[in-house]
Amino acid sequence: MRLGVLDVGSNTVHLLVMDAHPGARPLPAHSHKAELRLAQLLDARGAIGADGVELLVATIRDAVQAAEDKGVEELLPFATSAVREATNADEVLARVRTETGVELRVLTGEEEARHTFLAARRWFGWSAGKLLVLDIGGGSLEIAYGIDEDPDAAASLPLGAGRLTAGWLPGDPVDASDVRALRRHVRAQIARTVGEFSRLGGADRAVATSKTFKQLARLTGGARSGDGLYVQRELKRESLEAWVPKLAAMTTAERAGLPGVSADRANQLLAGALVAEAALDLYGLDSVEICPWALREGVILRHLDHLPVSHPQSHPTP
Repeated sequence: MRLGVLDVGSNTVHLLVMDAHPGARPLPAHSHKAELRLAQLLDARGAIGADGVELLVATIRDAVQAAEDKGVEELLPFATSAVREATNADEVLARVRTETGVELRVLTGEEEARHTFLAARRWFGWSAGKLLVLDIGGGSLEIAYGIDEDPDAAASLPLGAGRLTAGWLPGDPVDASDVRALRRHVRAQIARTVGEFSRLGGADRAVATSKTFKQLARLTGGARSGDGLYVQRELKRESLEAWVPKLAAMTTAERAGLPGVSADRANQLLAGALVAEAALDLYGLDSVEICPWALREGVILRHLDHLPVSHPQSHPTP
């Protein structure tokens, strides 16, 4: 069947269309996304403003039309931290439901971590052993660890690249004192989680997902996205540590000119790099492998797990 997953994230509204059935690898068929930066549209009360709600409704309406155009049989819509934490979340969800017919499921931070972990487990397989999975989104950082398909531990922290940029790094270029303050904040937040995960033992494989990690890996010498999904990519802590001060000294426009950095994410790259650097350091990781699959694929895989497996009918030889 052709499934669509509609991800209302803190940075983008992303429709991913995939051809999938239980027991088979989902194959991407179409991608439709719009940059909204919901995490940066919250007002002083923590609510998504009227303009932001209007834009969200219009964007979801466009995504629904795109799903219909591509022949999607079932749409799996969900929202993450920006909607989850908005003080007017119920109002926003009701507006979306009334005006688009879409019933957004709001994932908890732990659910985000668990779905992303499932995607990484399926991508790397059982031979990967104990996995530690990191995912930096626009609004939050997810961490998960385990040996099965459901992690033994999962955590979500409000350390998304978009959220931190809006709240801590107002300048362009940023002020050095703001960078130091954000670095302290990020490390204090991540350090609180280390004990819980460390008690479970070391990981056999550390992997990272999300646009932020992919861009940092490309920036530090990894393969281009055009080289395909199956090229191994990694982000080394040593290389990342060398790049952080360089990124801090650049303007957004200068970062946008770097290899693999998209113009719409250039302003968030420094905050994302600080989170990635802190996570690798505090968890004692020399490097992480980049996983092409993440939350959206995890949502689809979990959905497929609950569908009956169909077998092709055999036809008698005439």
